[in-house]
Amino acid sequence: MATESIKYLTPETETKLKSKAFPRPHQNTSGIVNWLTTIDHKKIGVMYGLAALFFLILGGVEALLIRSQLWNHNMEVLSNREYNQMFTMHGTTMVFLVIMPLSAAFFNFIMPLQIGARDVAFPRMNTLSLWCFIAGGITLNLSWFFTGGSPAIGWFGYAPLTDTRFAEVIGDMGPDFWIFSLQILGLASLLASFNFITTIINMRAPGMTMMRLPVFTWMTLIVSFLIILAFPAITIALVELMFDRTYGTNFYDFLEGGKPHLWQHLFWIFGHPEVYILILPAMGIVSEIIPVFSRKPLFGYGLIVFSGAIIGFMGFAVWSHHMFTTGMGIVATSAFSILTMLIAIPTGIKIFNWIGTMWGGRIRFETPMLFALGFITMFMVGGFTGIMHSSVPIDAQHQDSYFVVAHFHYVLIGGALFGLFAGFYFWLPKLTGKMLNEKLGKFVFTLMFIGFNVTFFPMHYLGMIGQPRRTHSYNEGHGFETWNQIATIGAFILGVGILIGVYQFVTAFFNKKLKDAGKNPWDARTLEWTLSSPVKEYNFARTPIIKSRDQAWENNYGPKENHSDKVPLDDHGVHMPDRSWYPLVSGLGFLGLVLGLLFHQSVDANTGEILRDYTYAIAGGSIAIFGIIMWSLEGPAGYHLFPKETEE
Repeated sequence: MATESIKYLTPETETKLKSKAFPRPHQNTSGIVNWLTTIDHKKIGVMYGLAALFFLILGGVEALLIRSQLWNHNMEVLSNREYNQMFTMHGTTMVFLVIMPLSAAFFNFIMPLQIGARDVAFPRMNTLSLWCFIAGGITLNLSWFFTGGSPAIGWFGYAPLTDTRFAEVIGDMGPDFWIFSLQILGLASLLASFNFITTIINMRAPGMTMMRLPVFTWMTLIVSFLIILAFPAITIALVELMFDRTYGTNFYDFLEGGKPHLWQHLFWIFGHPEVYILILPAMGIVSEIIPVFSRKPLFGYGLIVFSGAIIGFMGFAVWSHHMFTTGMGIVATSAFSILTMLIAIPTGIKIFNWIGTMWGGRIRFETPMLFALGFITMFMVGGFTGIMHSSVPIDAQHQDSYFVVAHFHYVLIGGALFGLFAGFYFWLPKLTGKMLNEKLGKFVFTLMFIGFNVTFFPMHYLGMIGQPRRTHSYNEGHGFETWNQIATIGAFILGVGILIGVYQFVTAFFNKKLKDAGKNPWDARTLEWTLSSPVKEYNFARTPIIKSRDQAWENNYGPKENHSDKVPLDDHGVHMPDRSWYPLVSGLGFLGLVLGLLFHQSVDANTGEILRDYTYAIAGGSIAIFGIIMWSLEGPAGYHLFPKETEE
């Protein structure tokens, strides 16, 4: 399928080239077709981000319903089952449909620019990961409309309580939707991770050694390895749970020889590395922002990089601190207690490095920096309470209390979400070419910072005085009312702040009143800030030759010998792959496969016999395979951008 070398691309030659491959949308396609068929990593990042922000609003509404139910004792905003559904959907949505895809949005958009690449290694596979993510989000939320409604099992889905014998509603399909949605979301994450690892290792610009990589790119690499190593555990757990629910196996049934603790071990072998999958991208973002707004190079670059790698490695060694109250025995609990204490060391190193970067710097308190500082302070509070829970007696006291709710929200919302919002305010000017309103950004930070602390700090006290988590109501006379009301007011303040922030992000794409950003509005230091804003489709007209870690600063302020050179443009100009329908076709096929597996059985009205029909599942799987095969046959024919059409 190879195409001949050409110097200039005429319409006739383009038609001839495209005729040698399967037909694809033209490069100048506009509107919805452009977005449905794009394989541009920047547009994939935009779609990941917009979808995740939609789910952020959805997950926030679920959280506000939970807080409204807990406003006072014996409230009836939600029934017991409805509360459990909201609780399950909120946790699952925020972890798998908000924080992870928001990180993926930054990975997609920023990482190739930081390493001097024109795209990721496998653009179509990258697009397929997006459509699998969309399919997973659709699958989870479709559960509201079928038997039993959405899952009411907690975002952790503890077996054997998730078996069909314990269902409140006969034929409850909620857990099945949950199982299959997590499987397809895991596929999306794995596809993206293999792609990012290949891109970082093989597609760095000349001179971009591993120890010249920006910290955010390092965190992308580490998180990608964590996903690849962690997701097989939950995949196995979910497959076994699916077989228990559908085919009557007994992986988790103690009475039939199964092991109830097996689910917890498999889930938390995935679940604790997942904490770092969620938090390390925010750490990478903060590591990019603090030097820029402190006007100093990053202090202790090597320590920050290696501490991130150590955090990822040790994350696999502490999973059972979630199980201190399950009776594992003295040896196991002692070992995991010590390891949990030790993992605080590399985390503390990062915090001291960030403080060292700011020390003596000329700090500018603009919106990205405010969110970065908010991340550090909130994550430190979550880290302190995490160290407390490394002590087995304290963990036993706090287990299943609201103290734990406060702890992990300080890590994942005060930490991860604040870090991701910092990234939005920092990089959106590069994406849109427009500067966000600074006053509105600071107002959003103020609302979120105040609302977050008013919501979650009182939960420490609620846990200490005995309010259990995962319960939809409480009785009068325990002293819970006042603090729950304060927390609920704070939740609505936080919700308003997030909503305004999301509105500001989305409108930045078409608000013509915003001032132009220029190439480098922050006077930032990494390679993406040497490009135009917004970035051209081909990223770099000529591949840069890197001579320094902070190359943009070297170009602006360093000696001439440290300025980056550029690889000469060859006779063929810039060649970019064309758009394709087939990743979308494959994504729809995977969605059809999942829905076919969900609805594969029926009951004979006369005999009561269970009938199984996999026709639709086979059809969906066949469509997915067809799409993958077809894109492999598309060949390299694409479009060429020549020197007269490119911009440095």
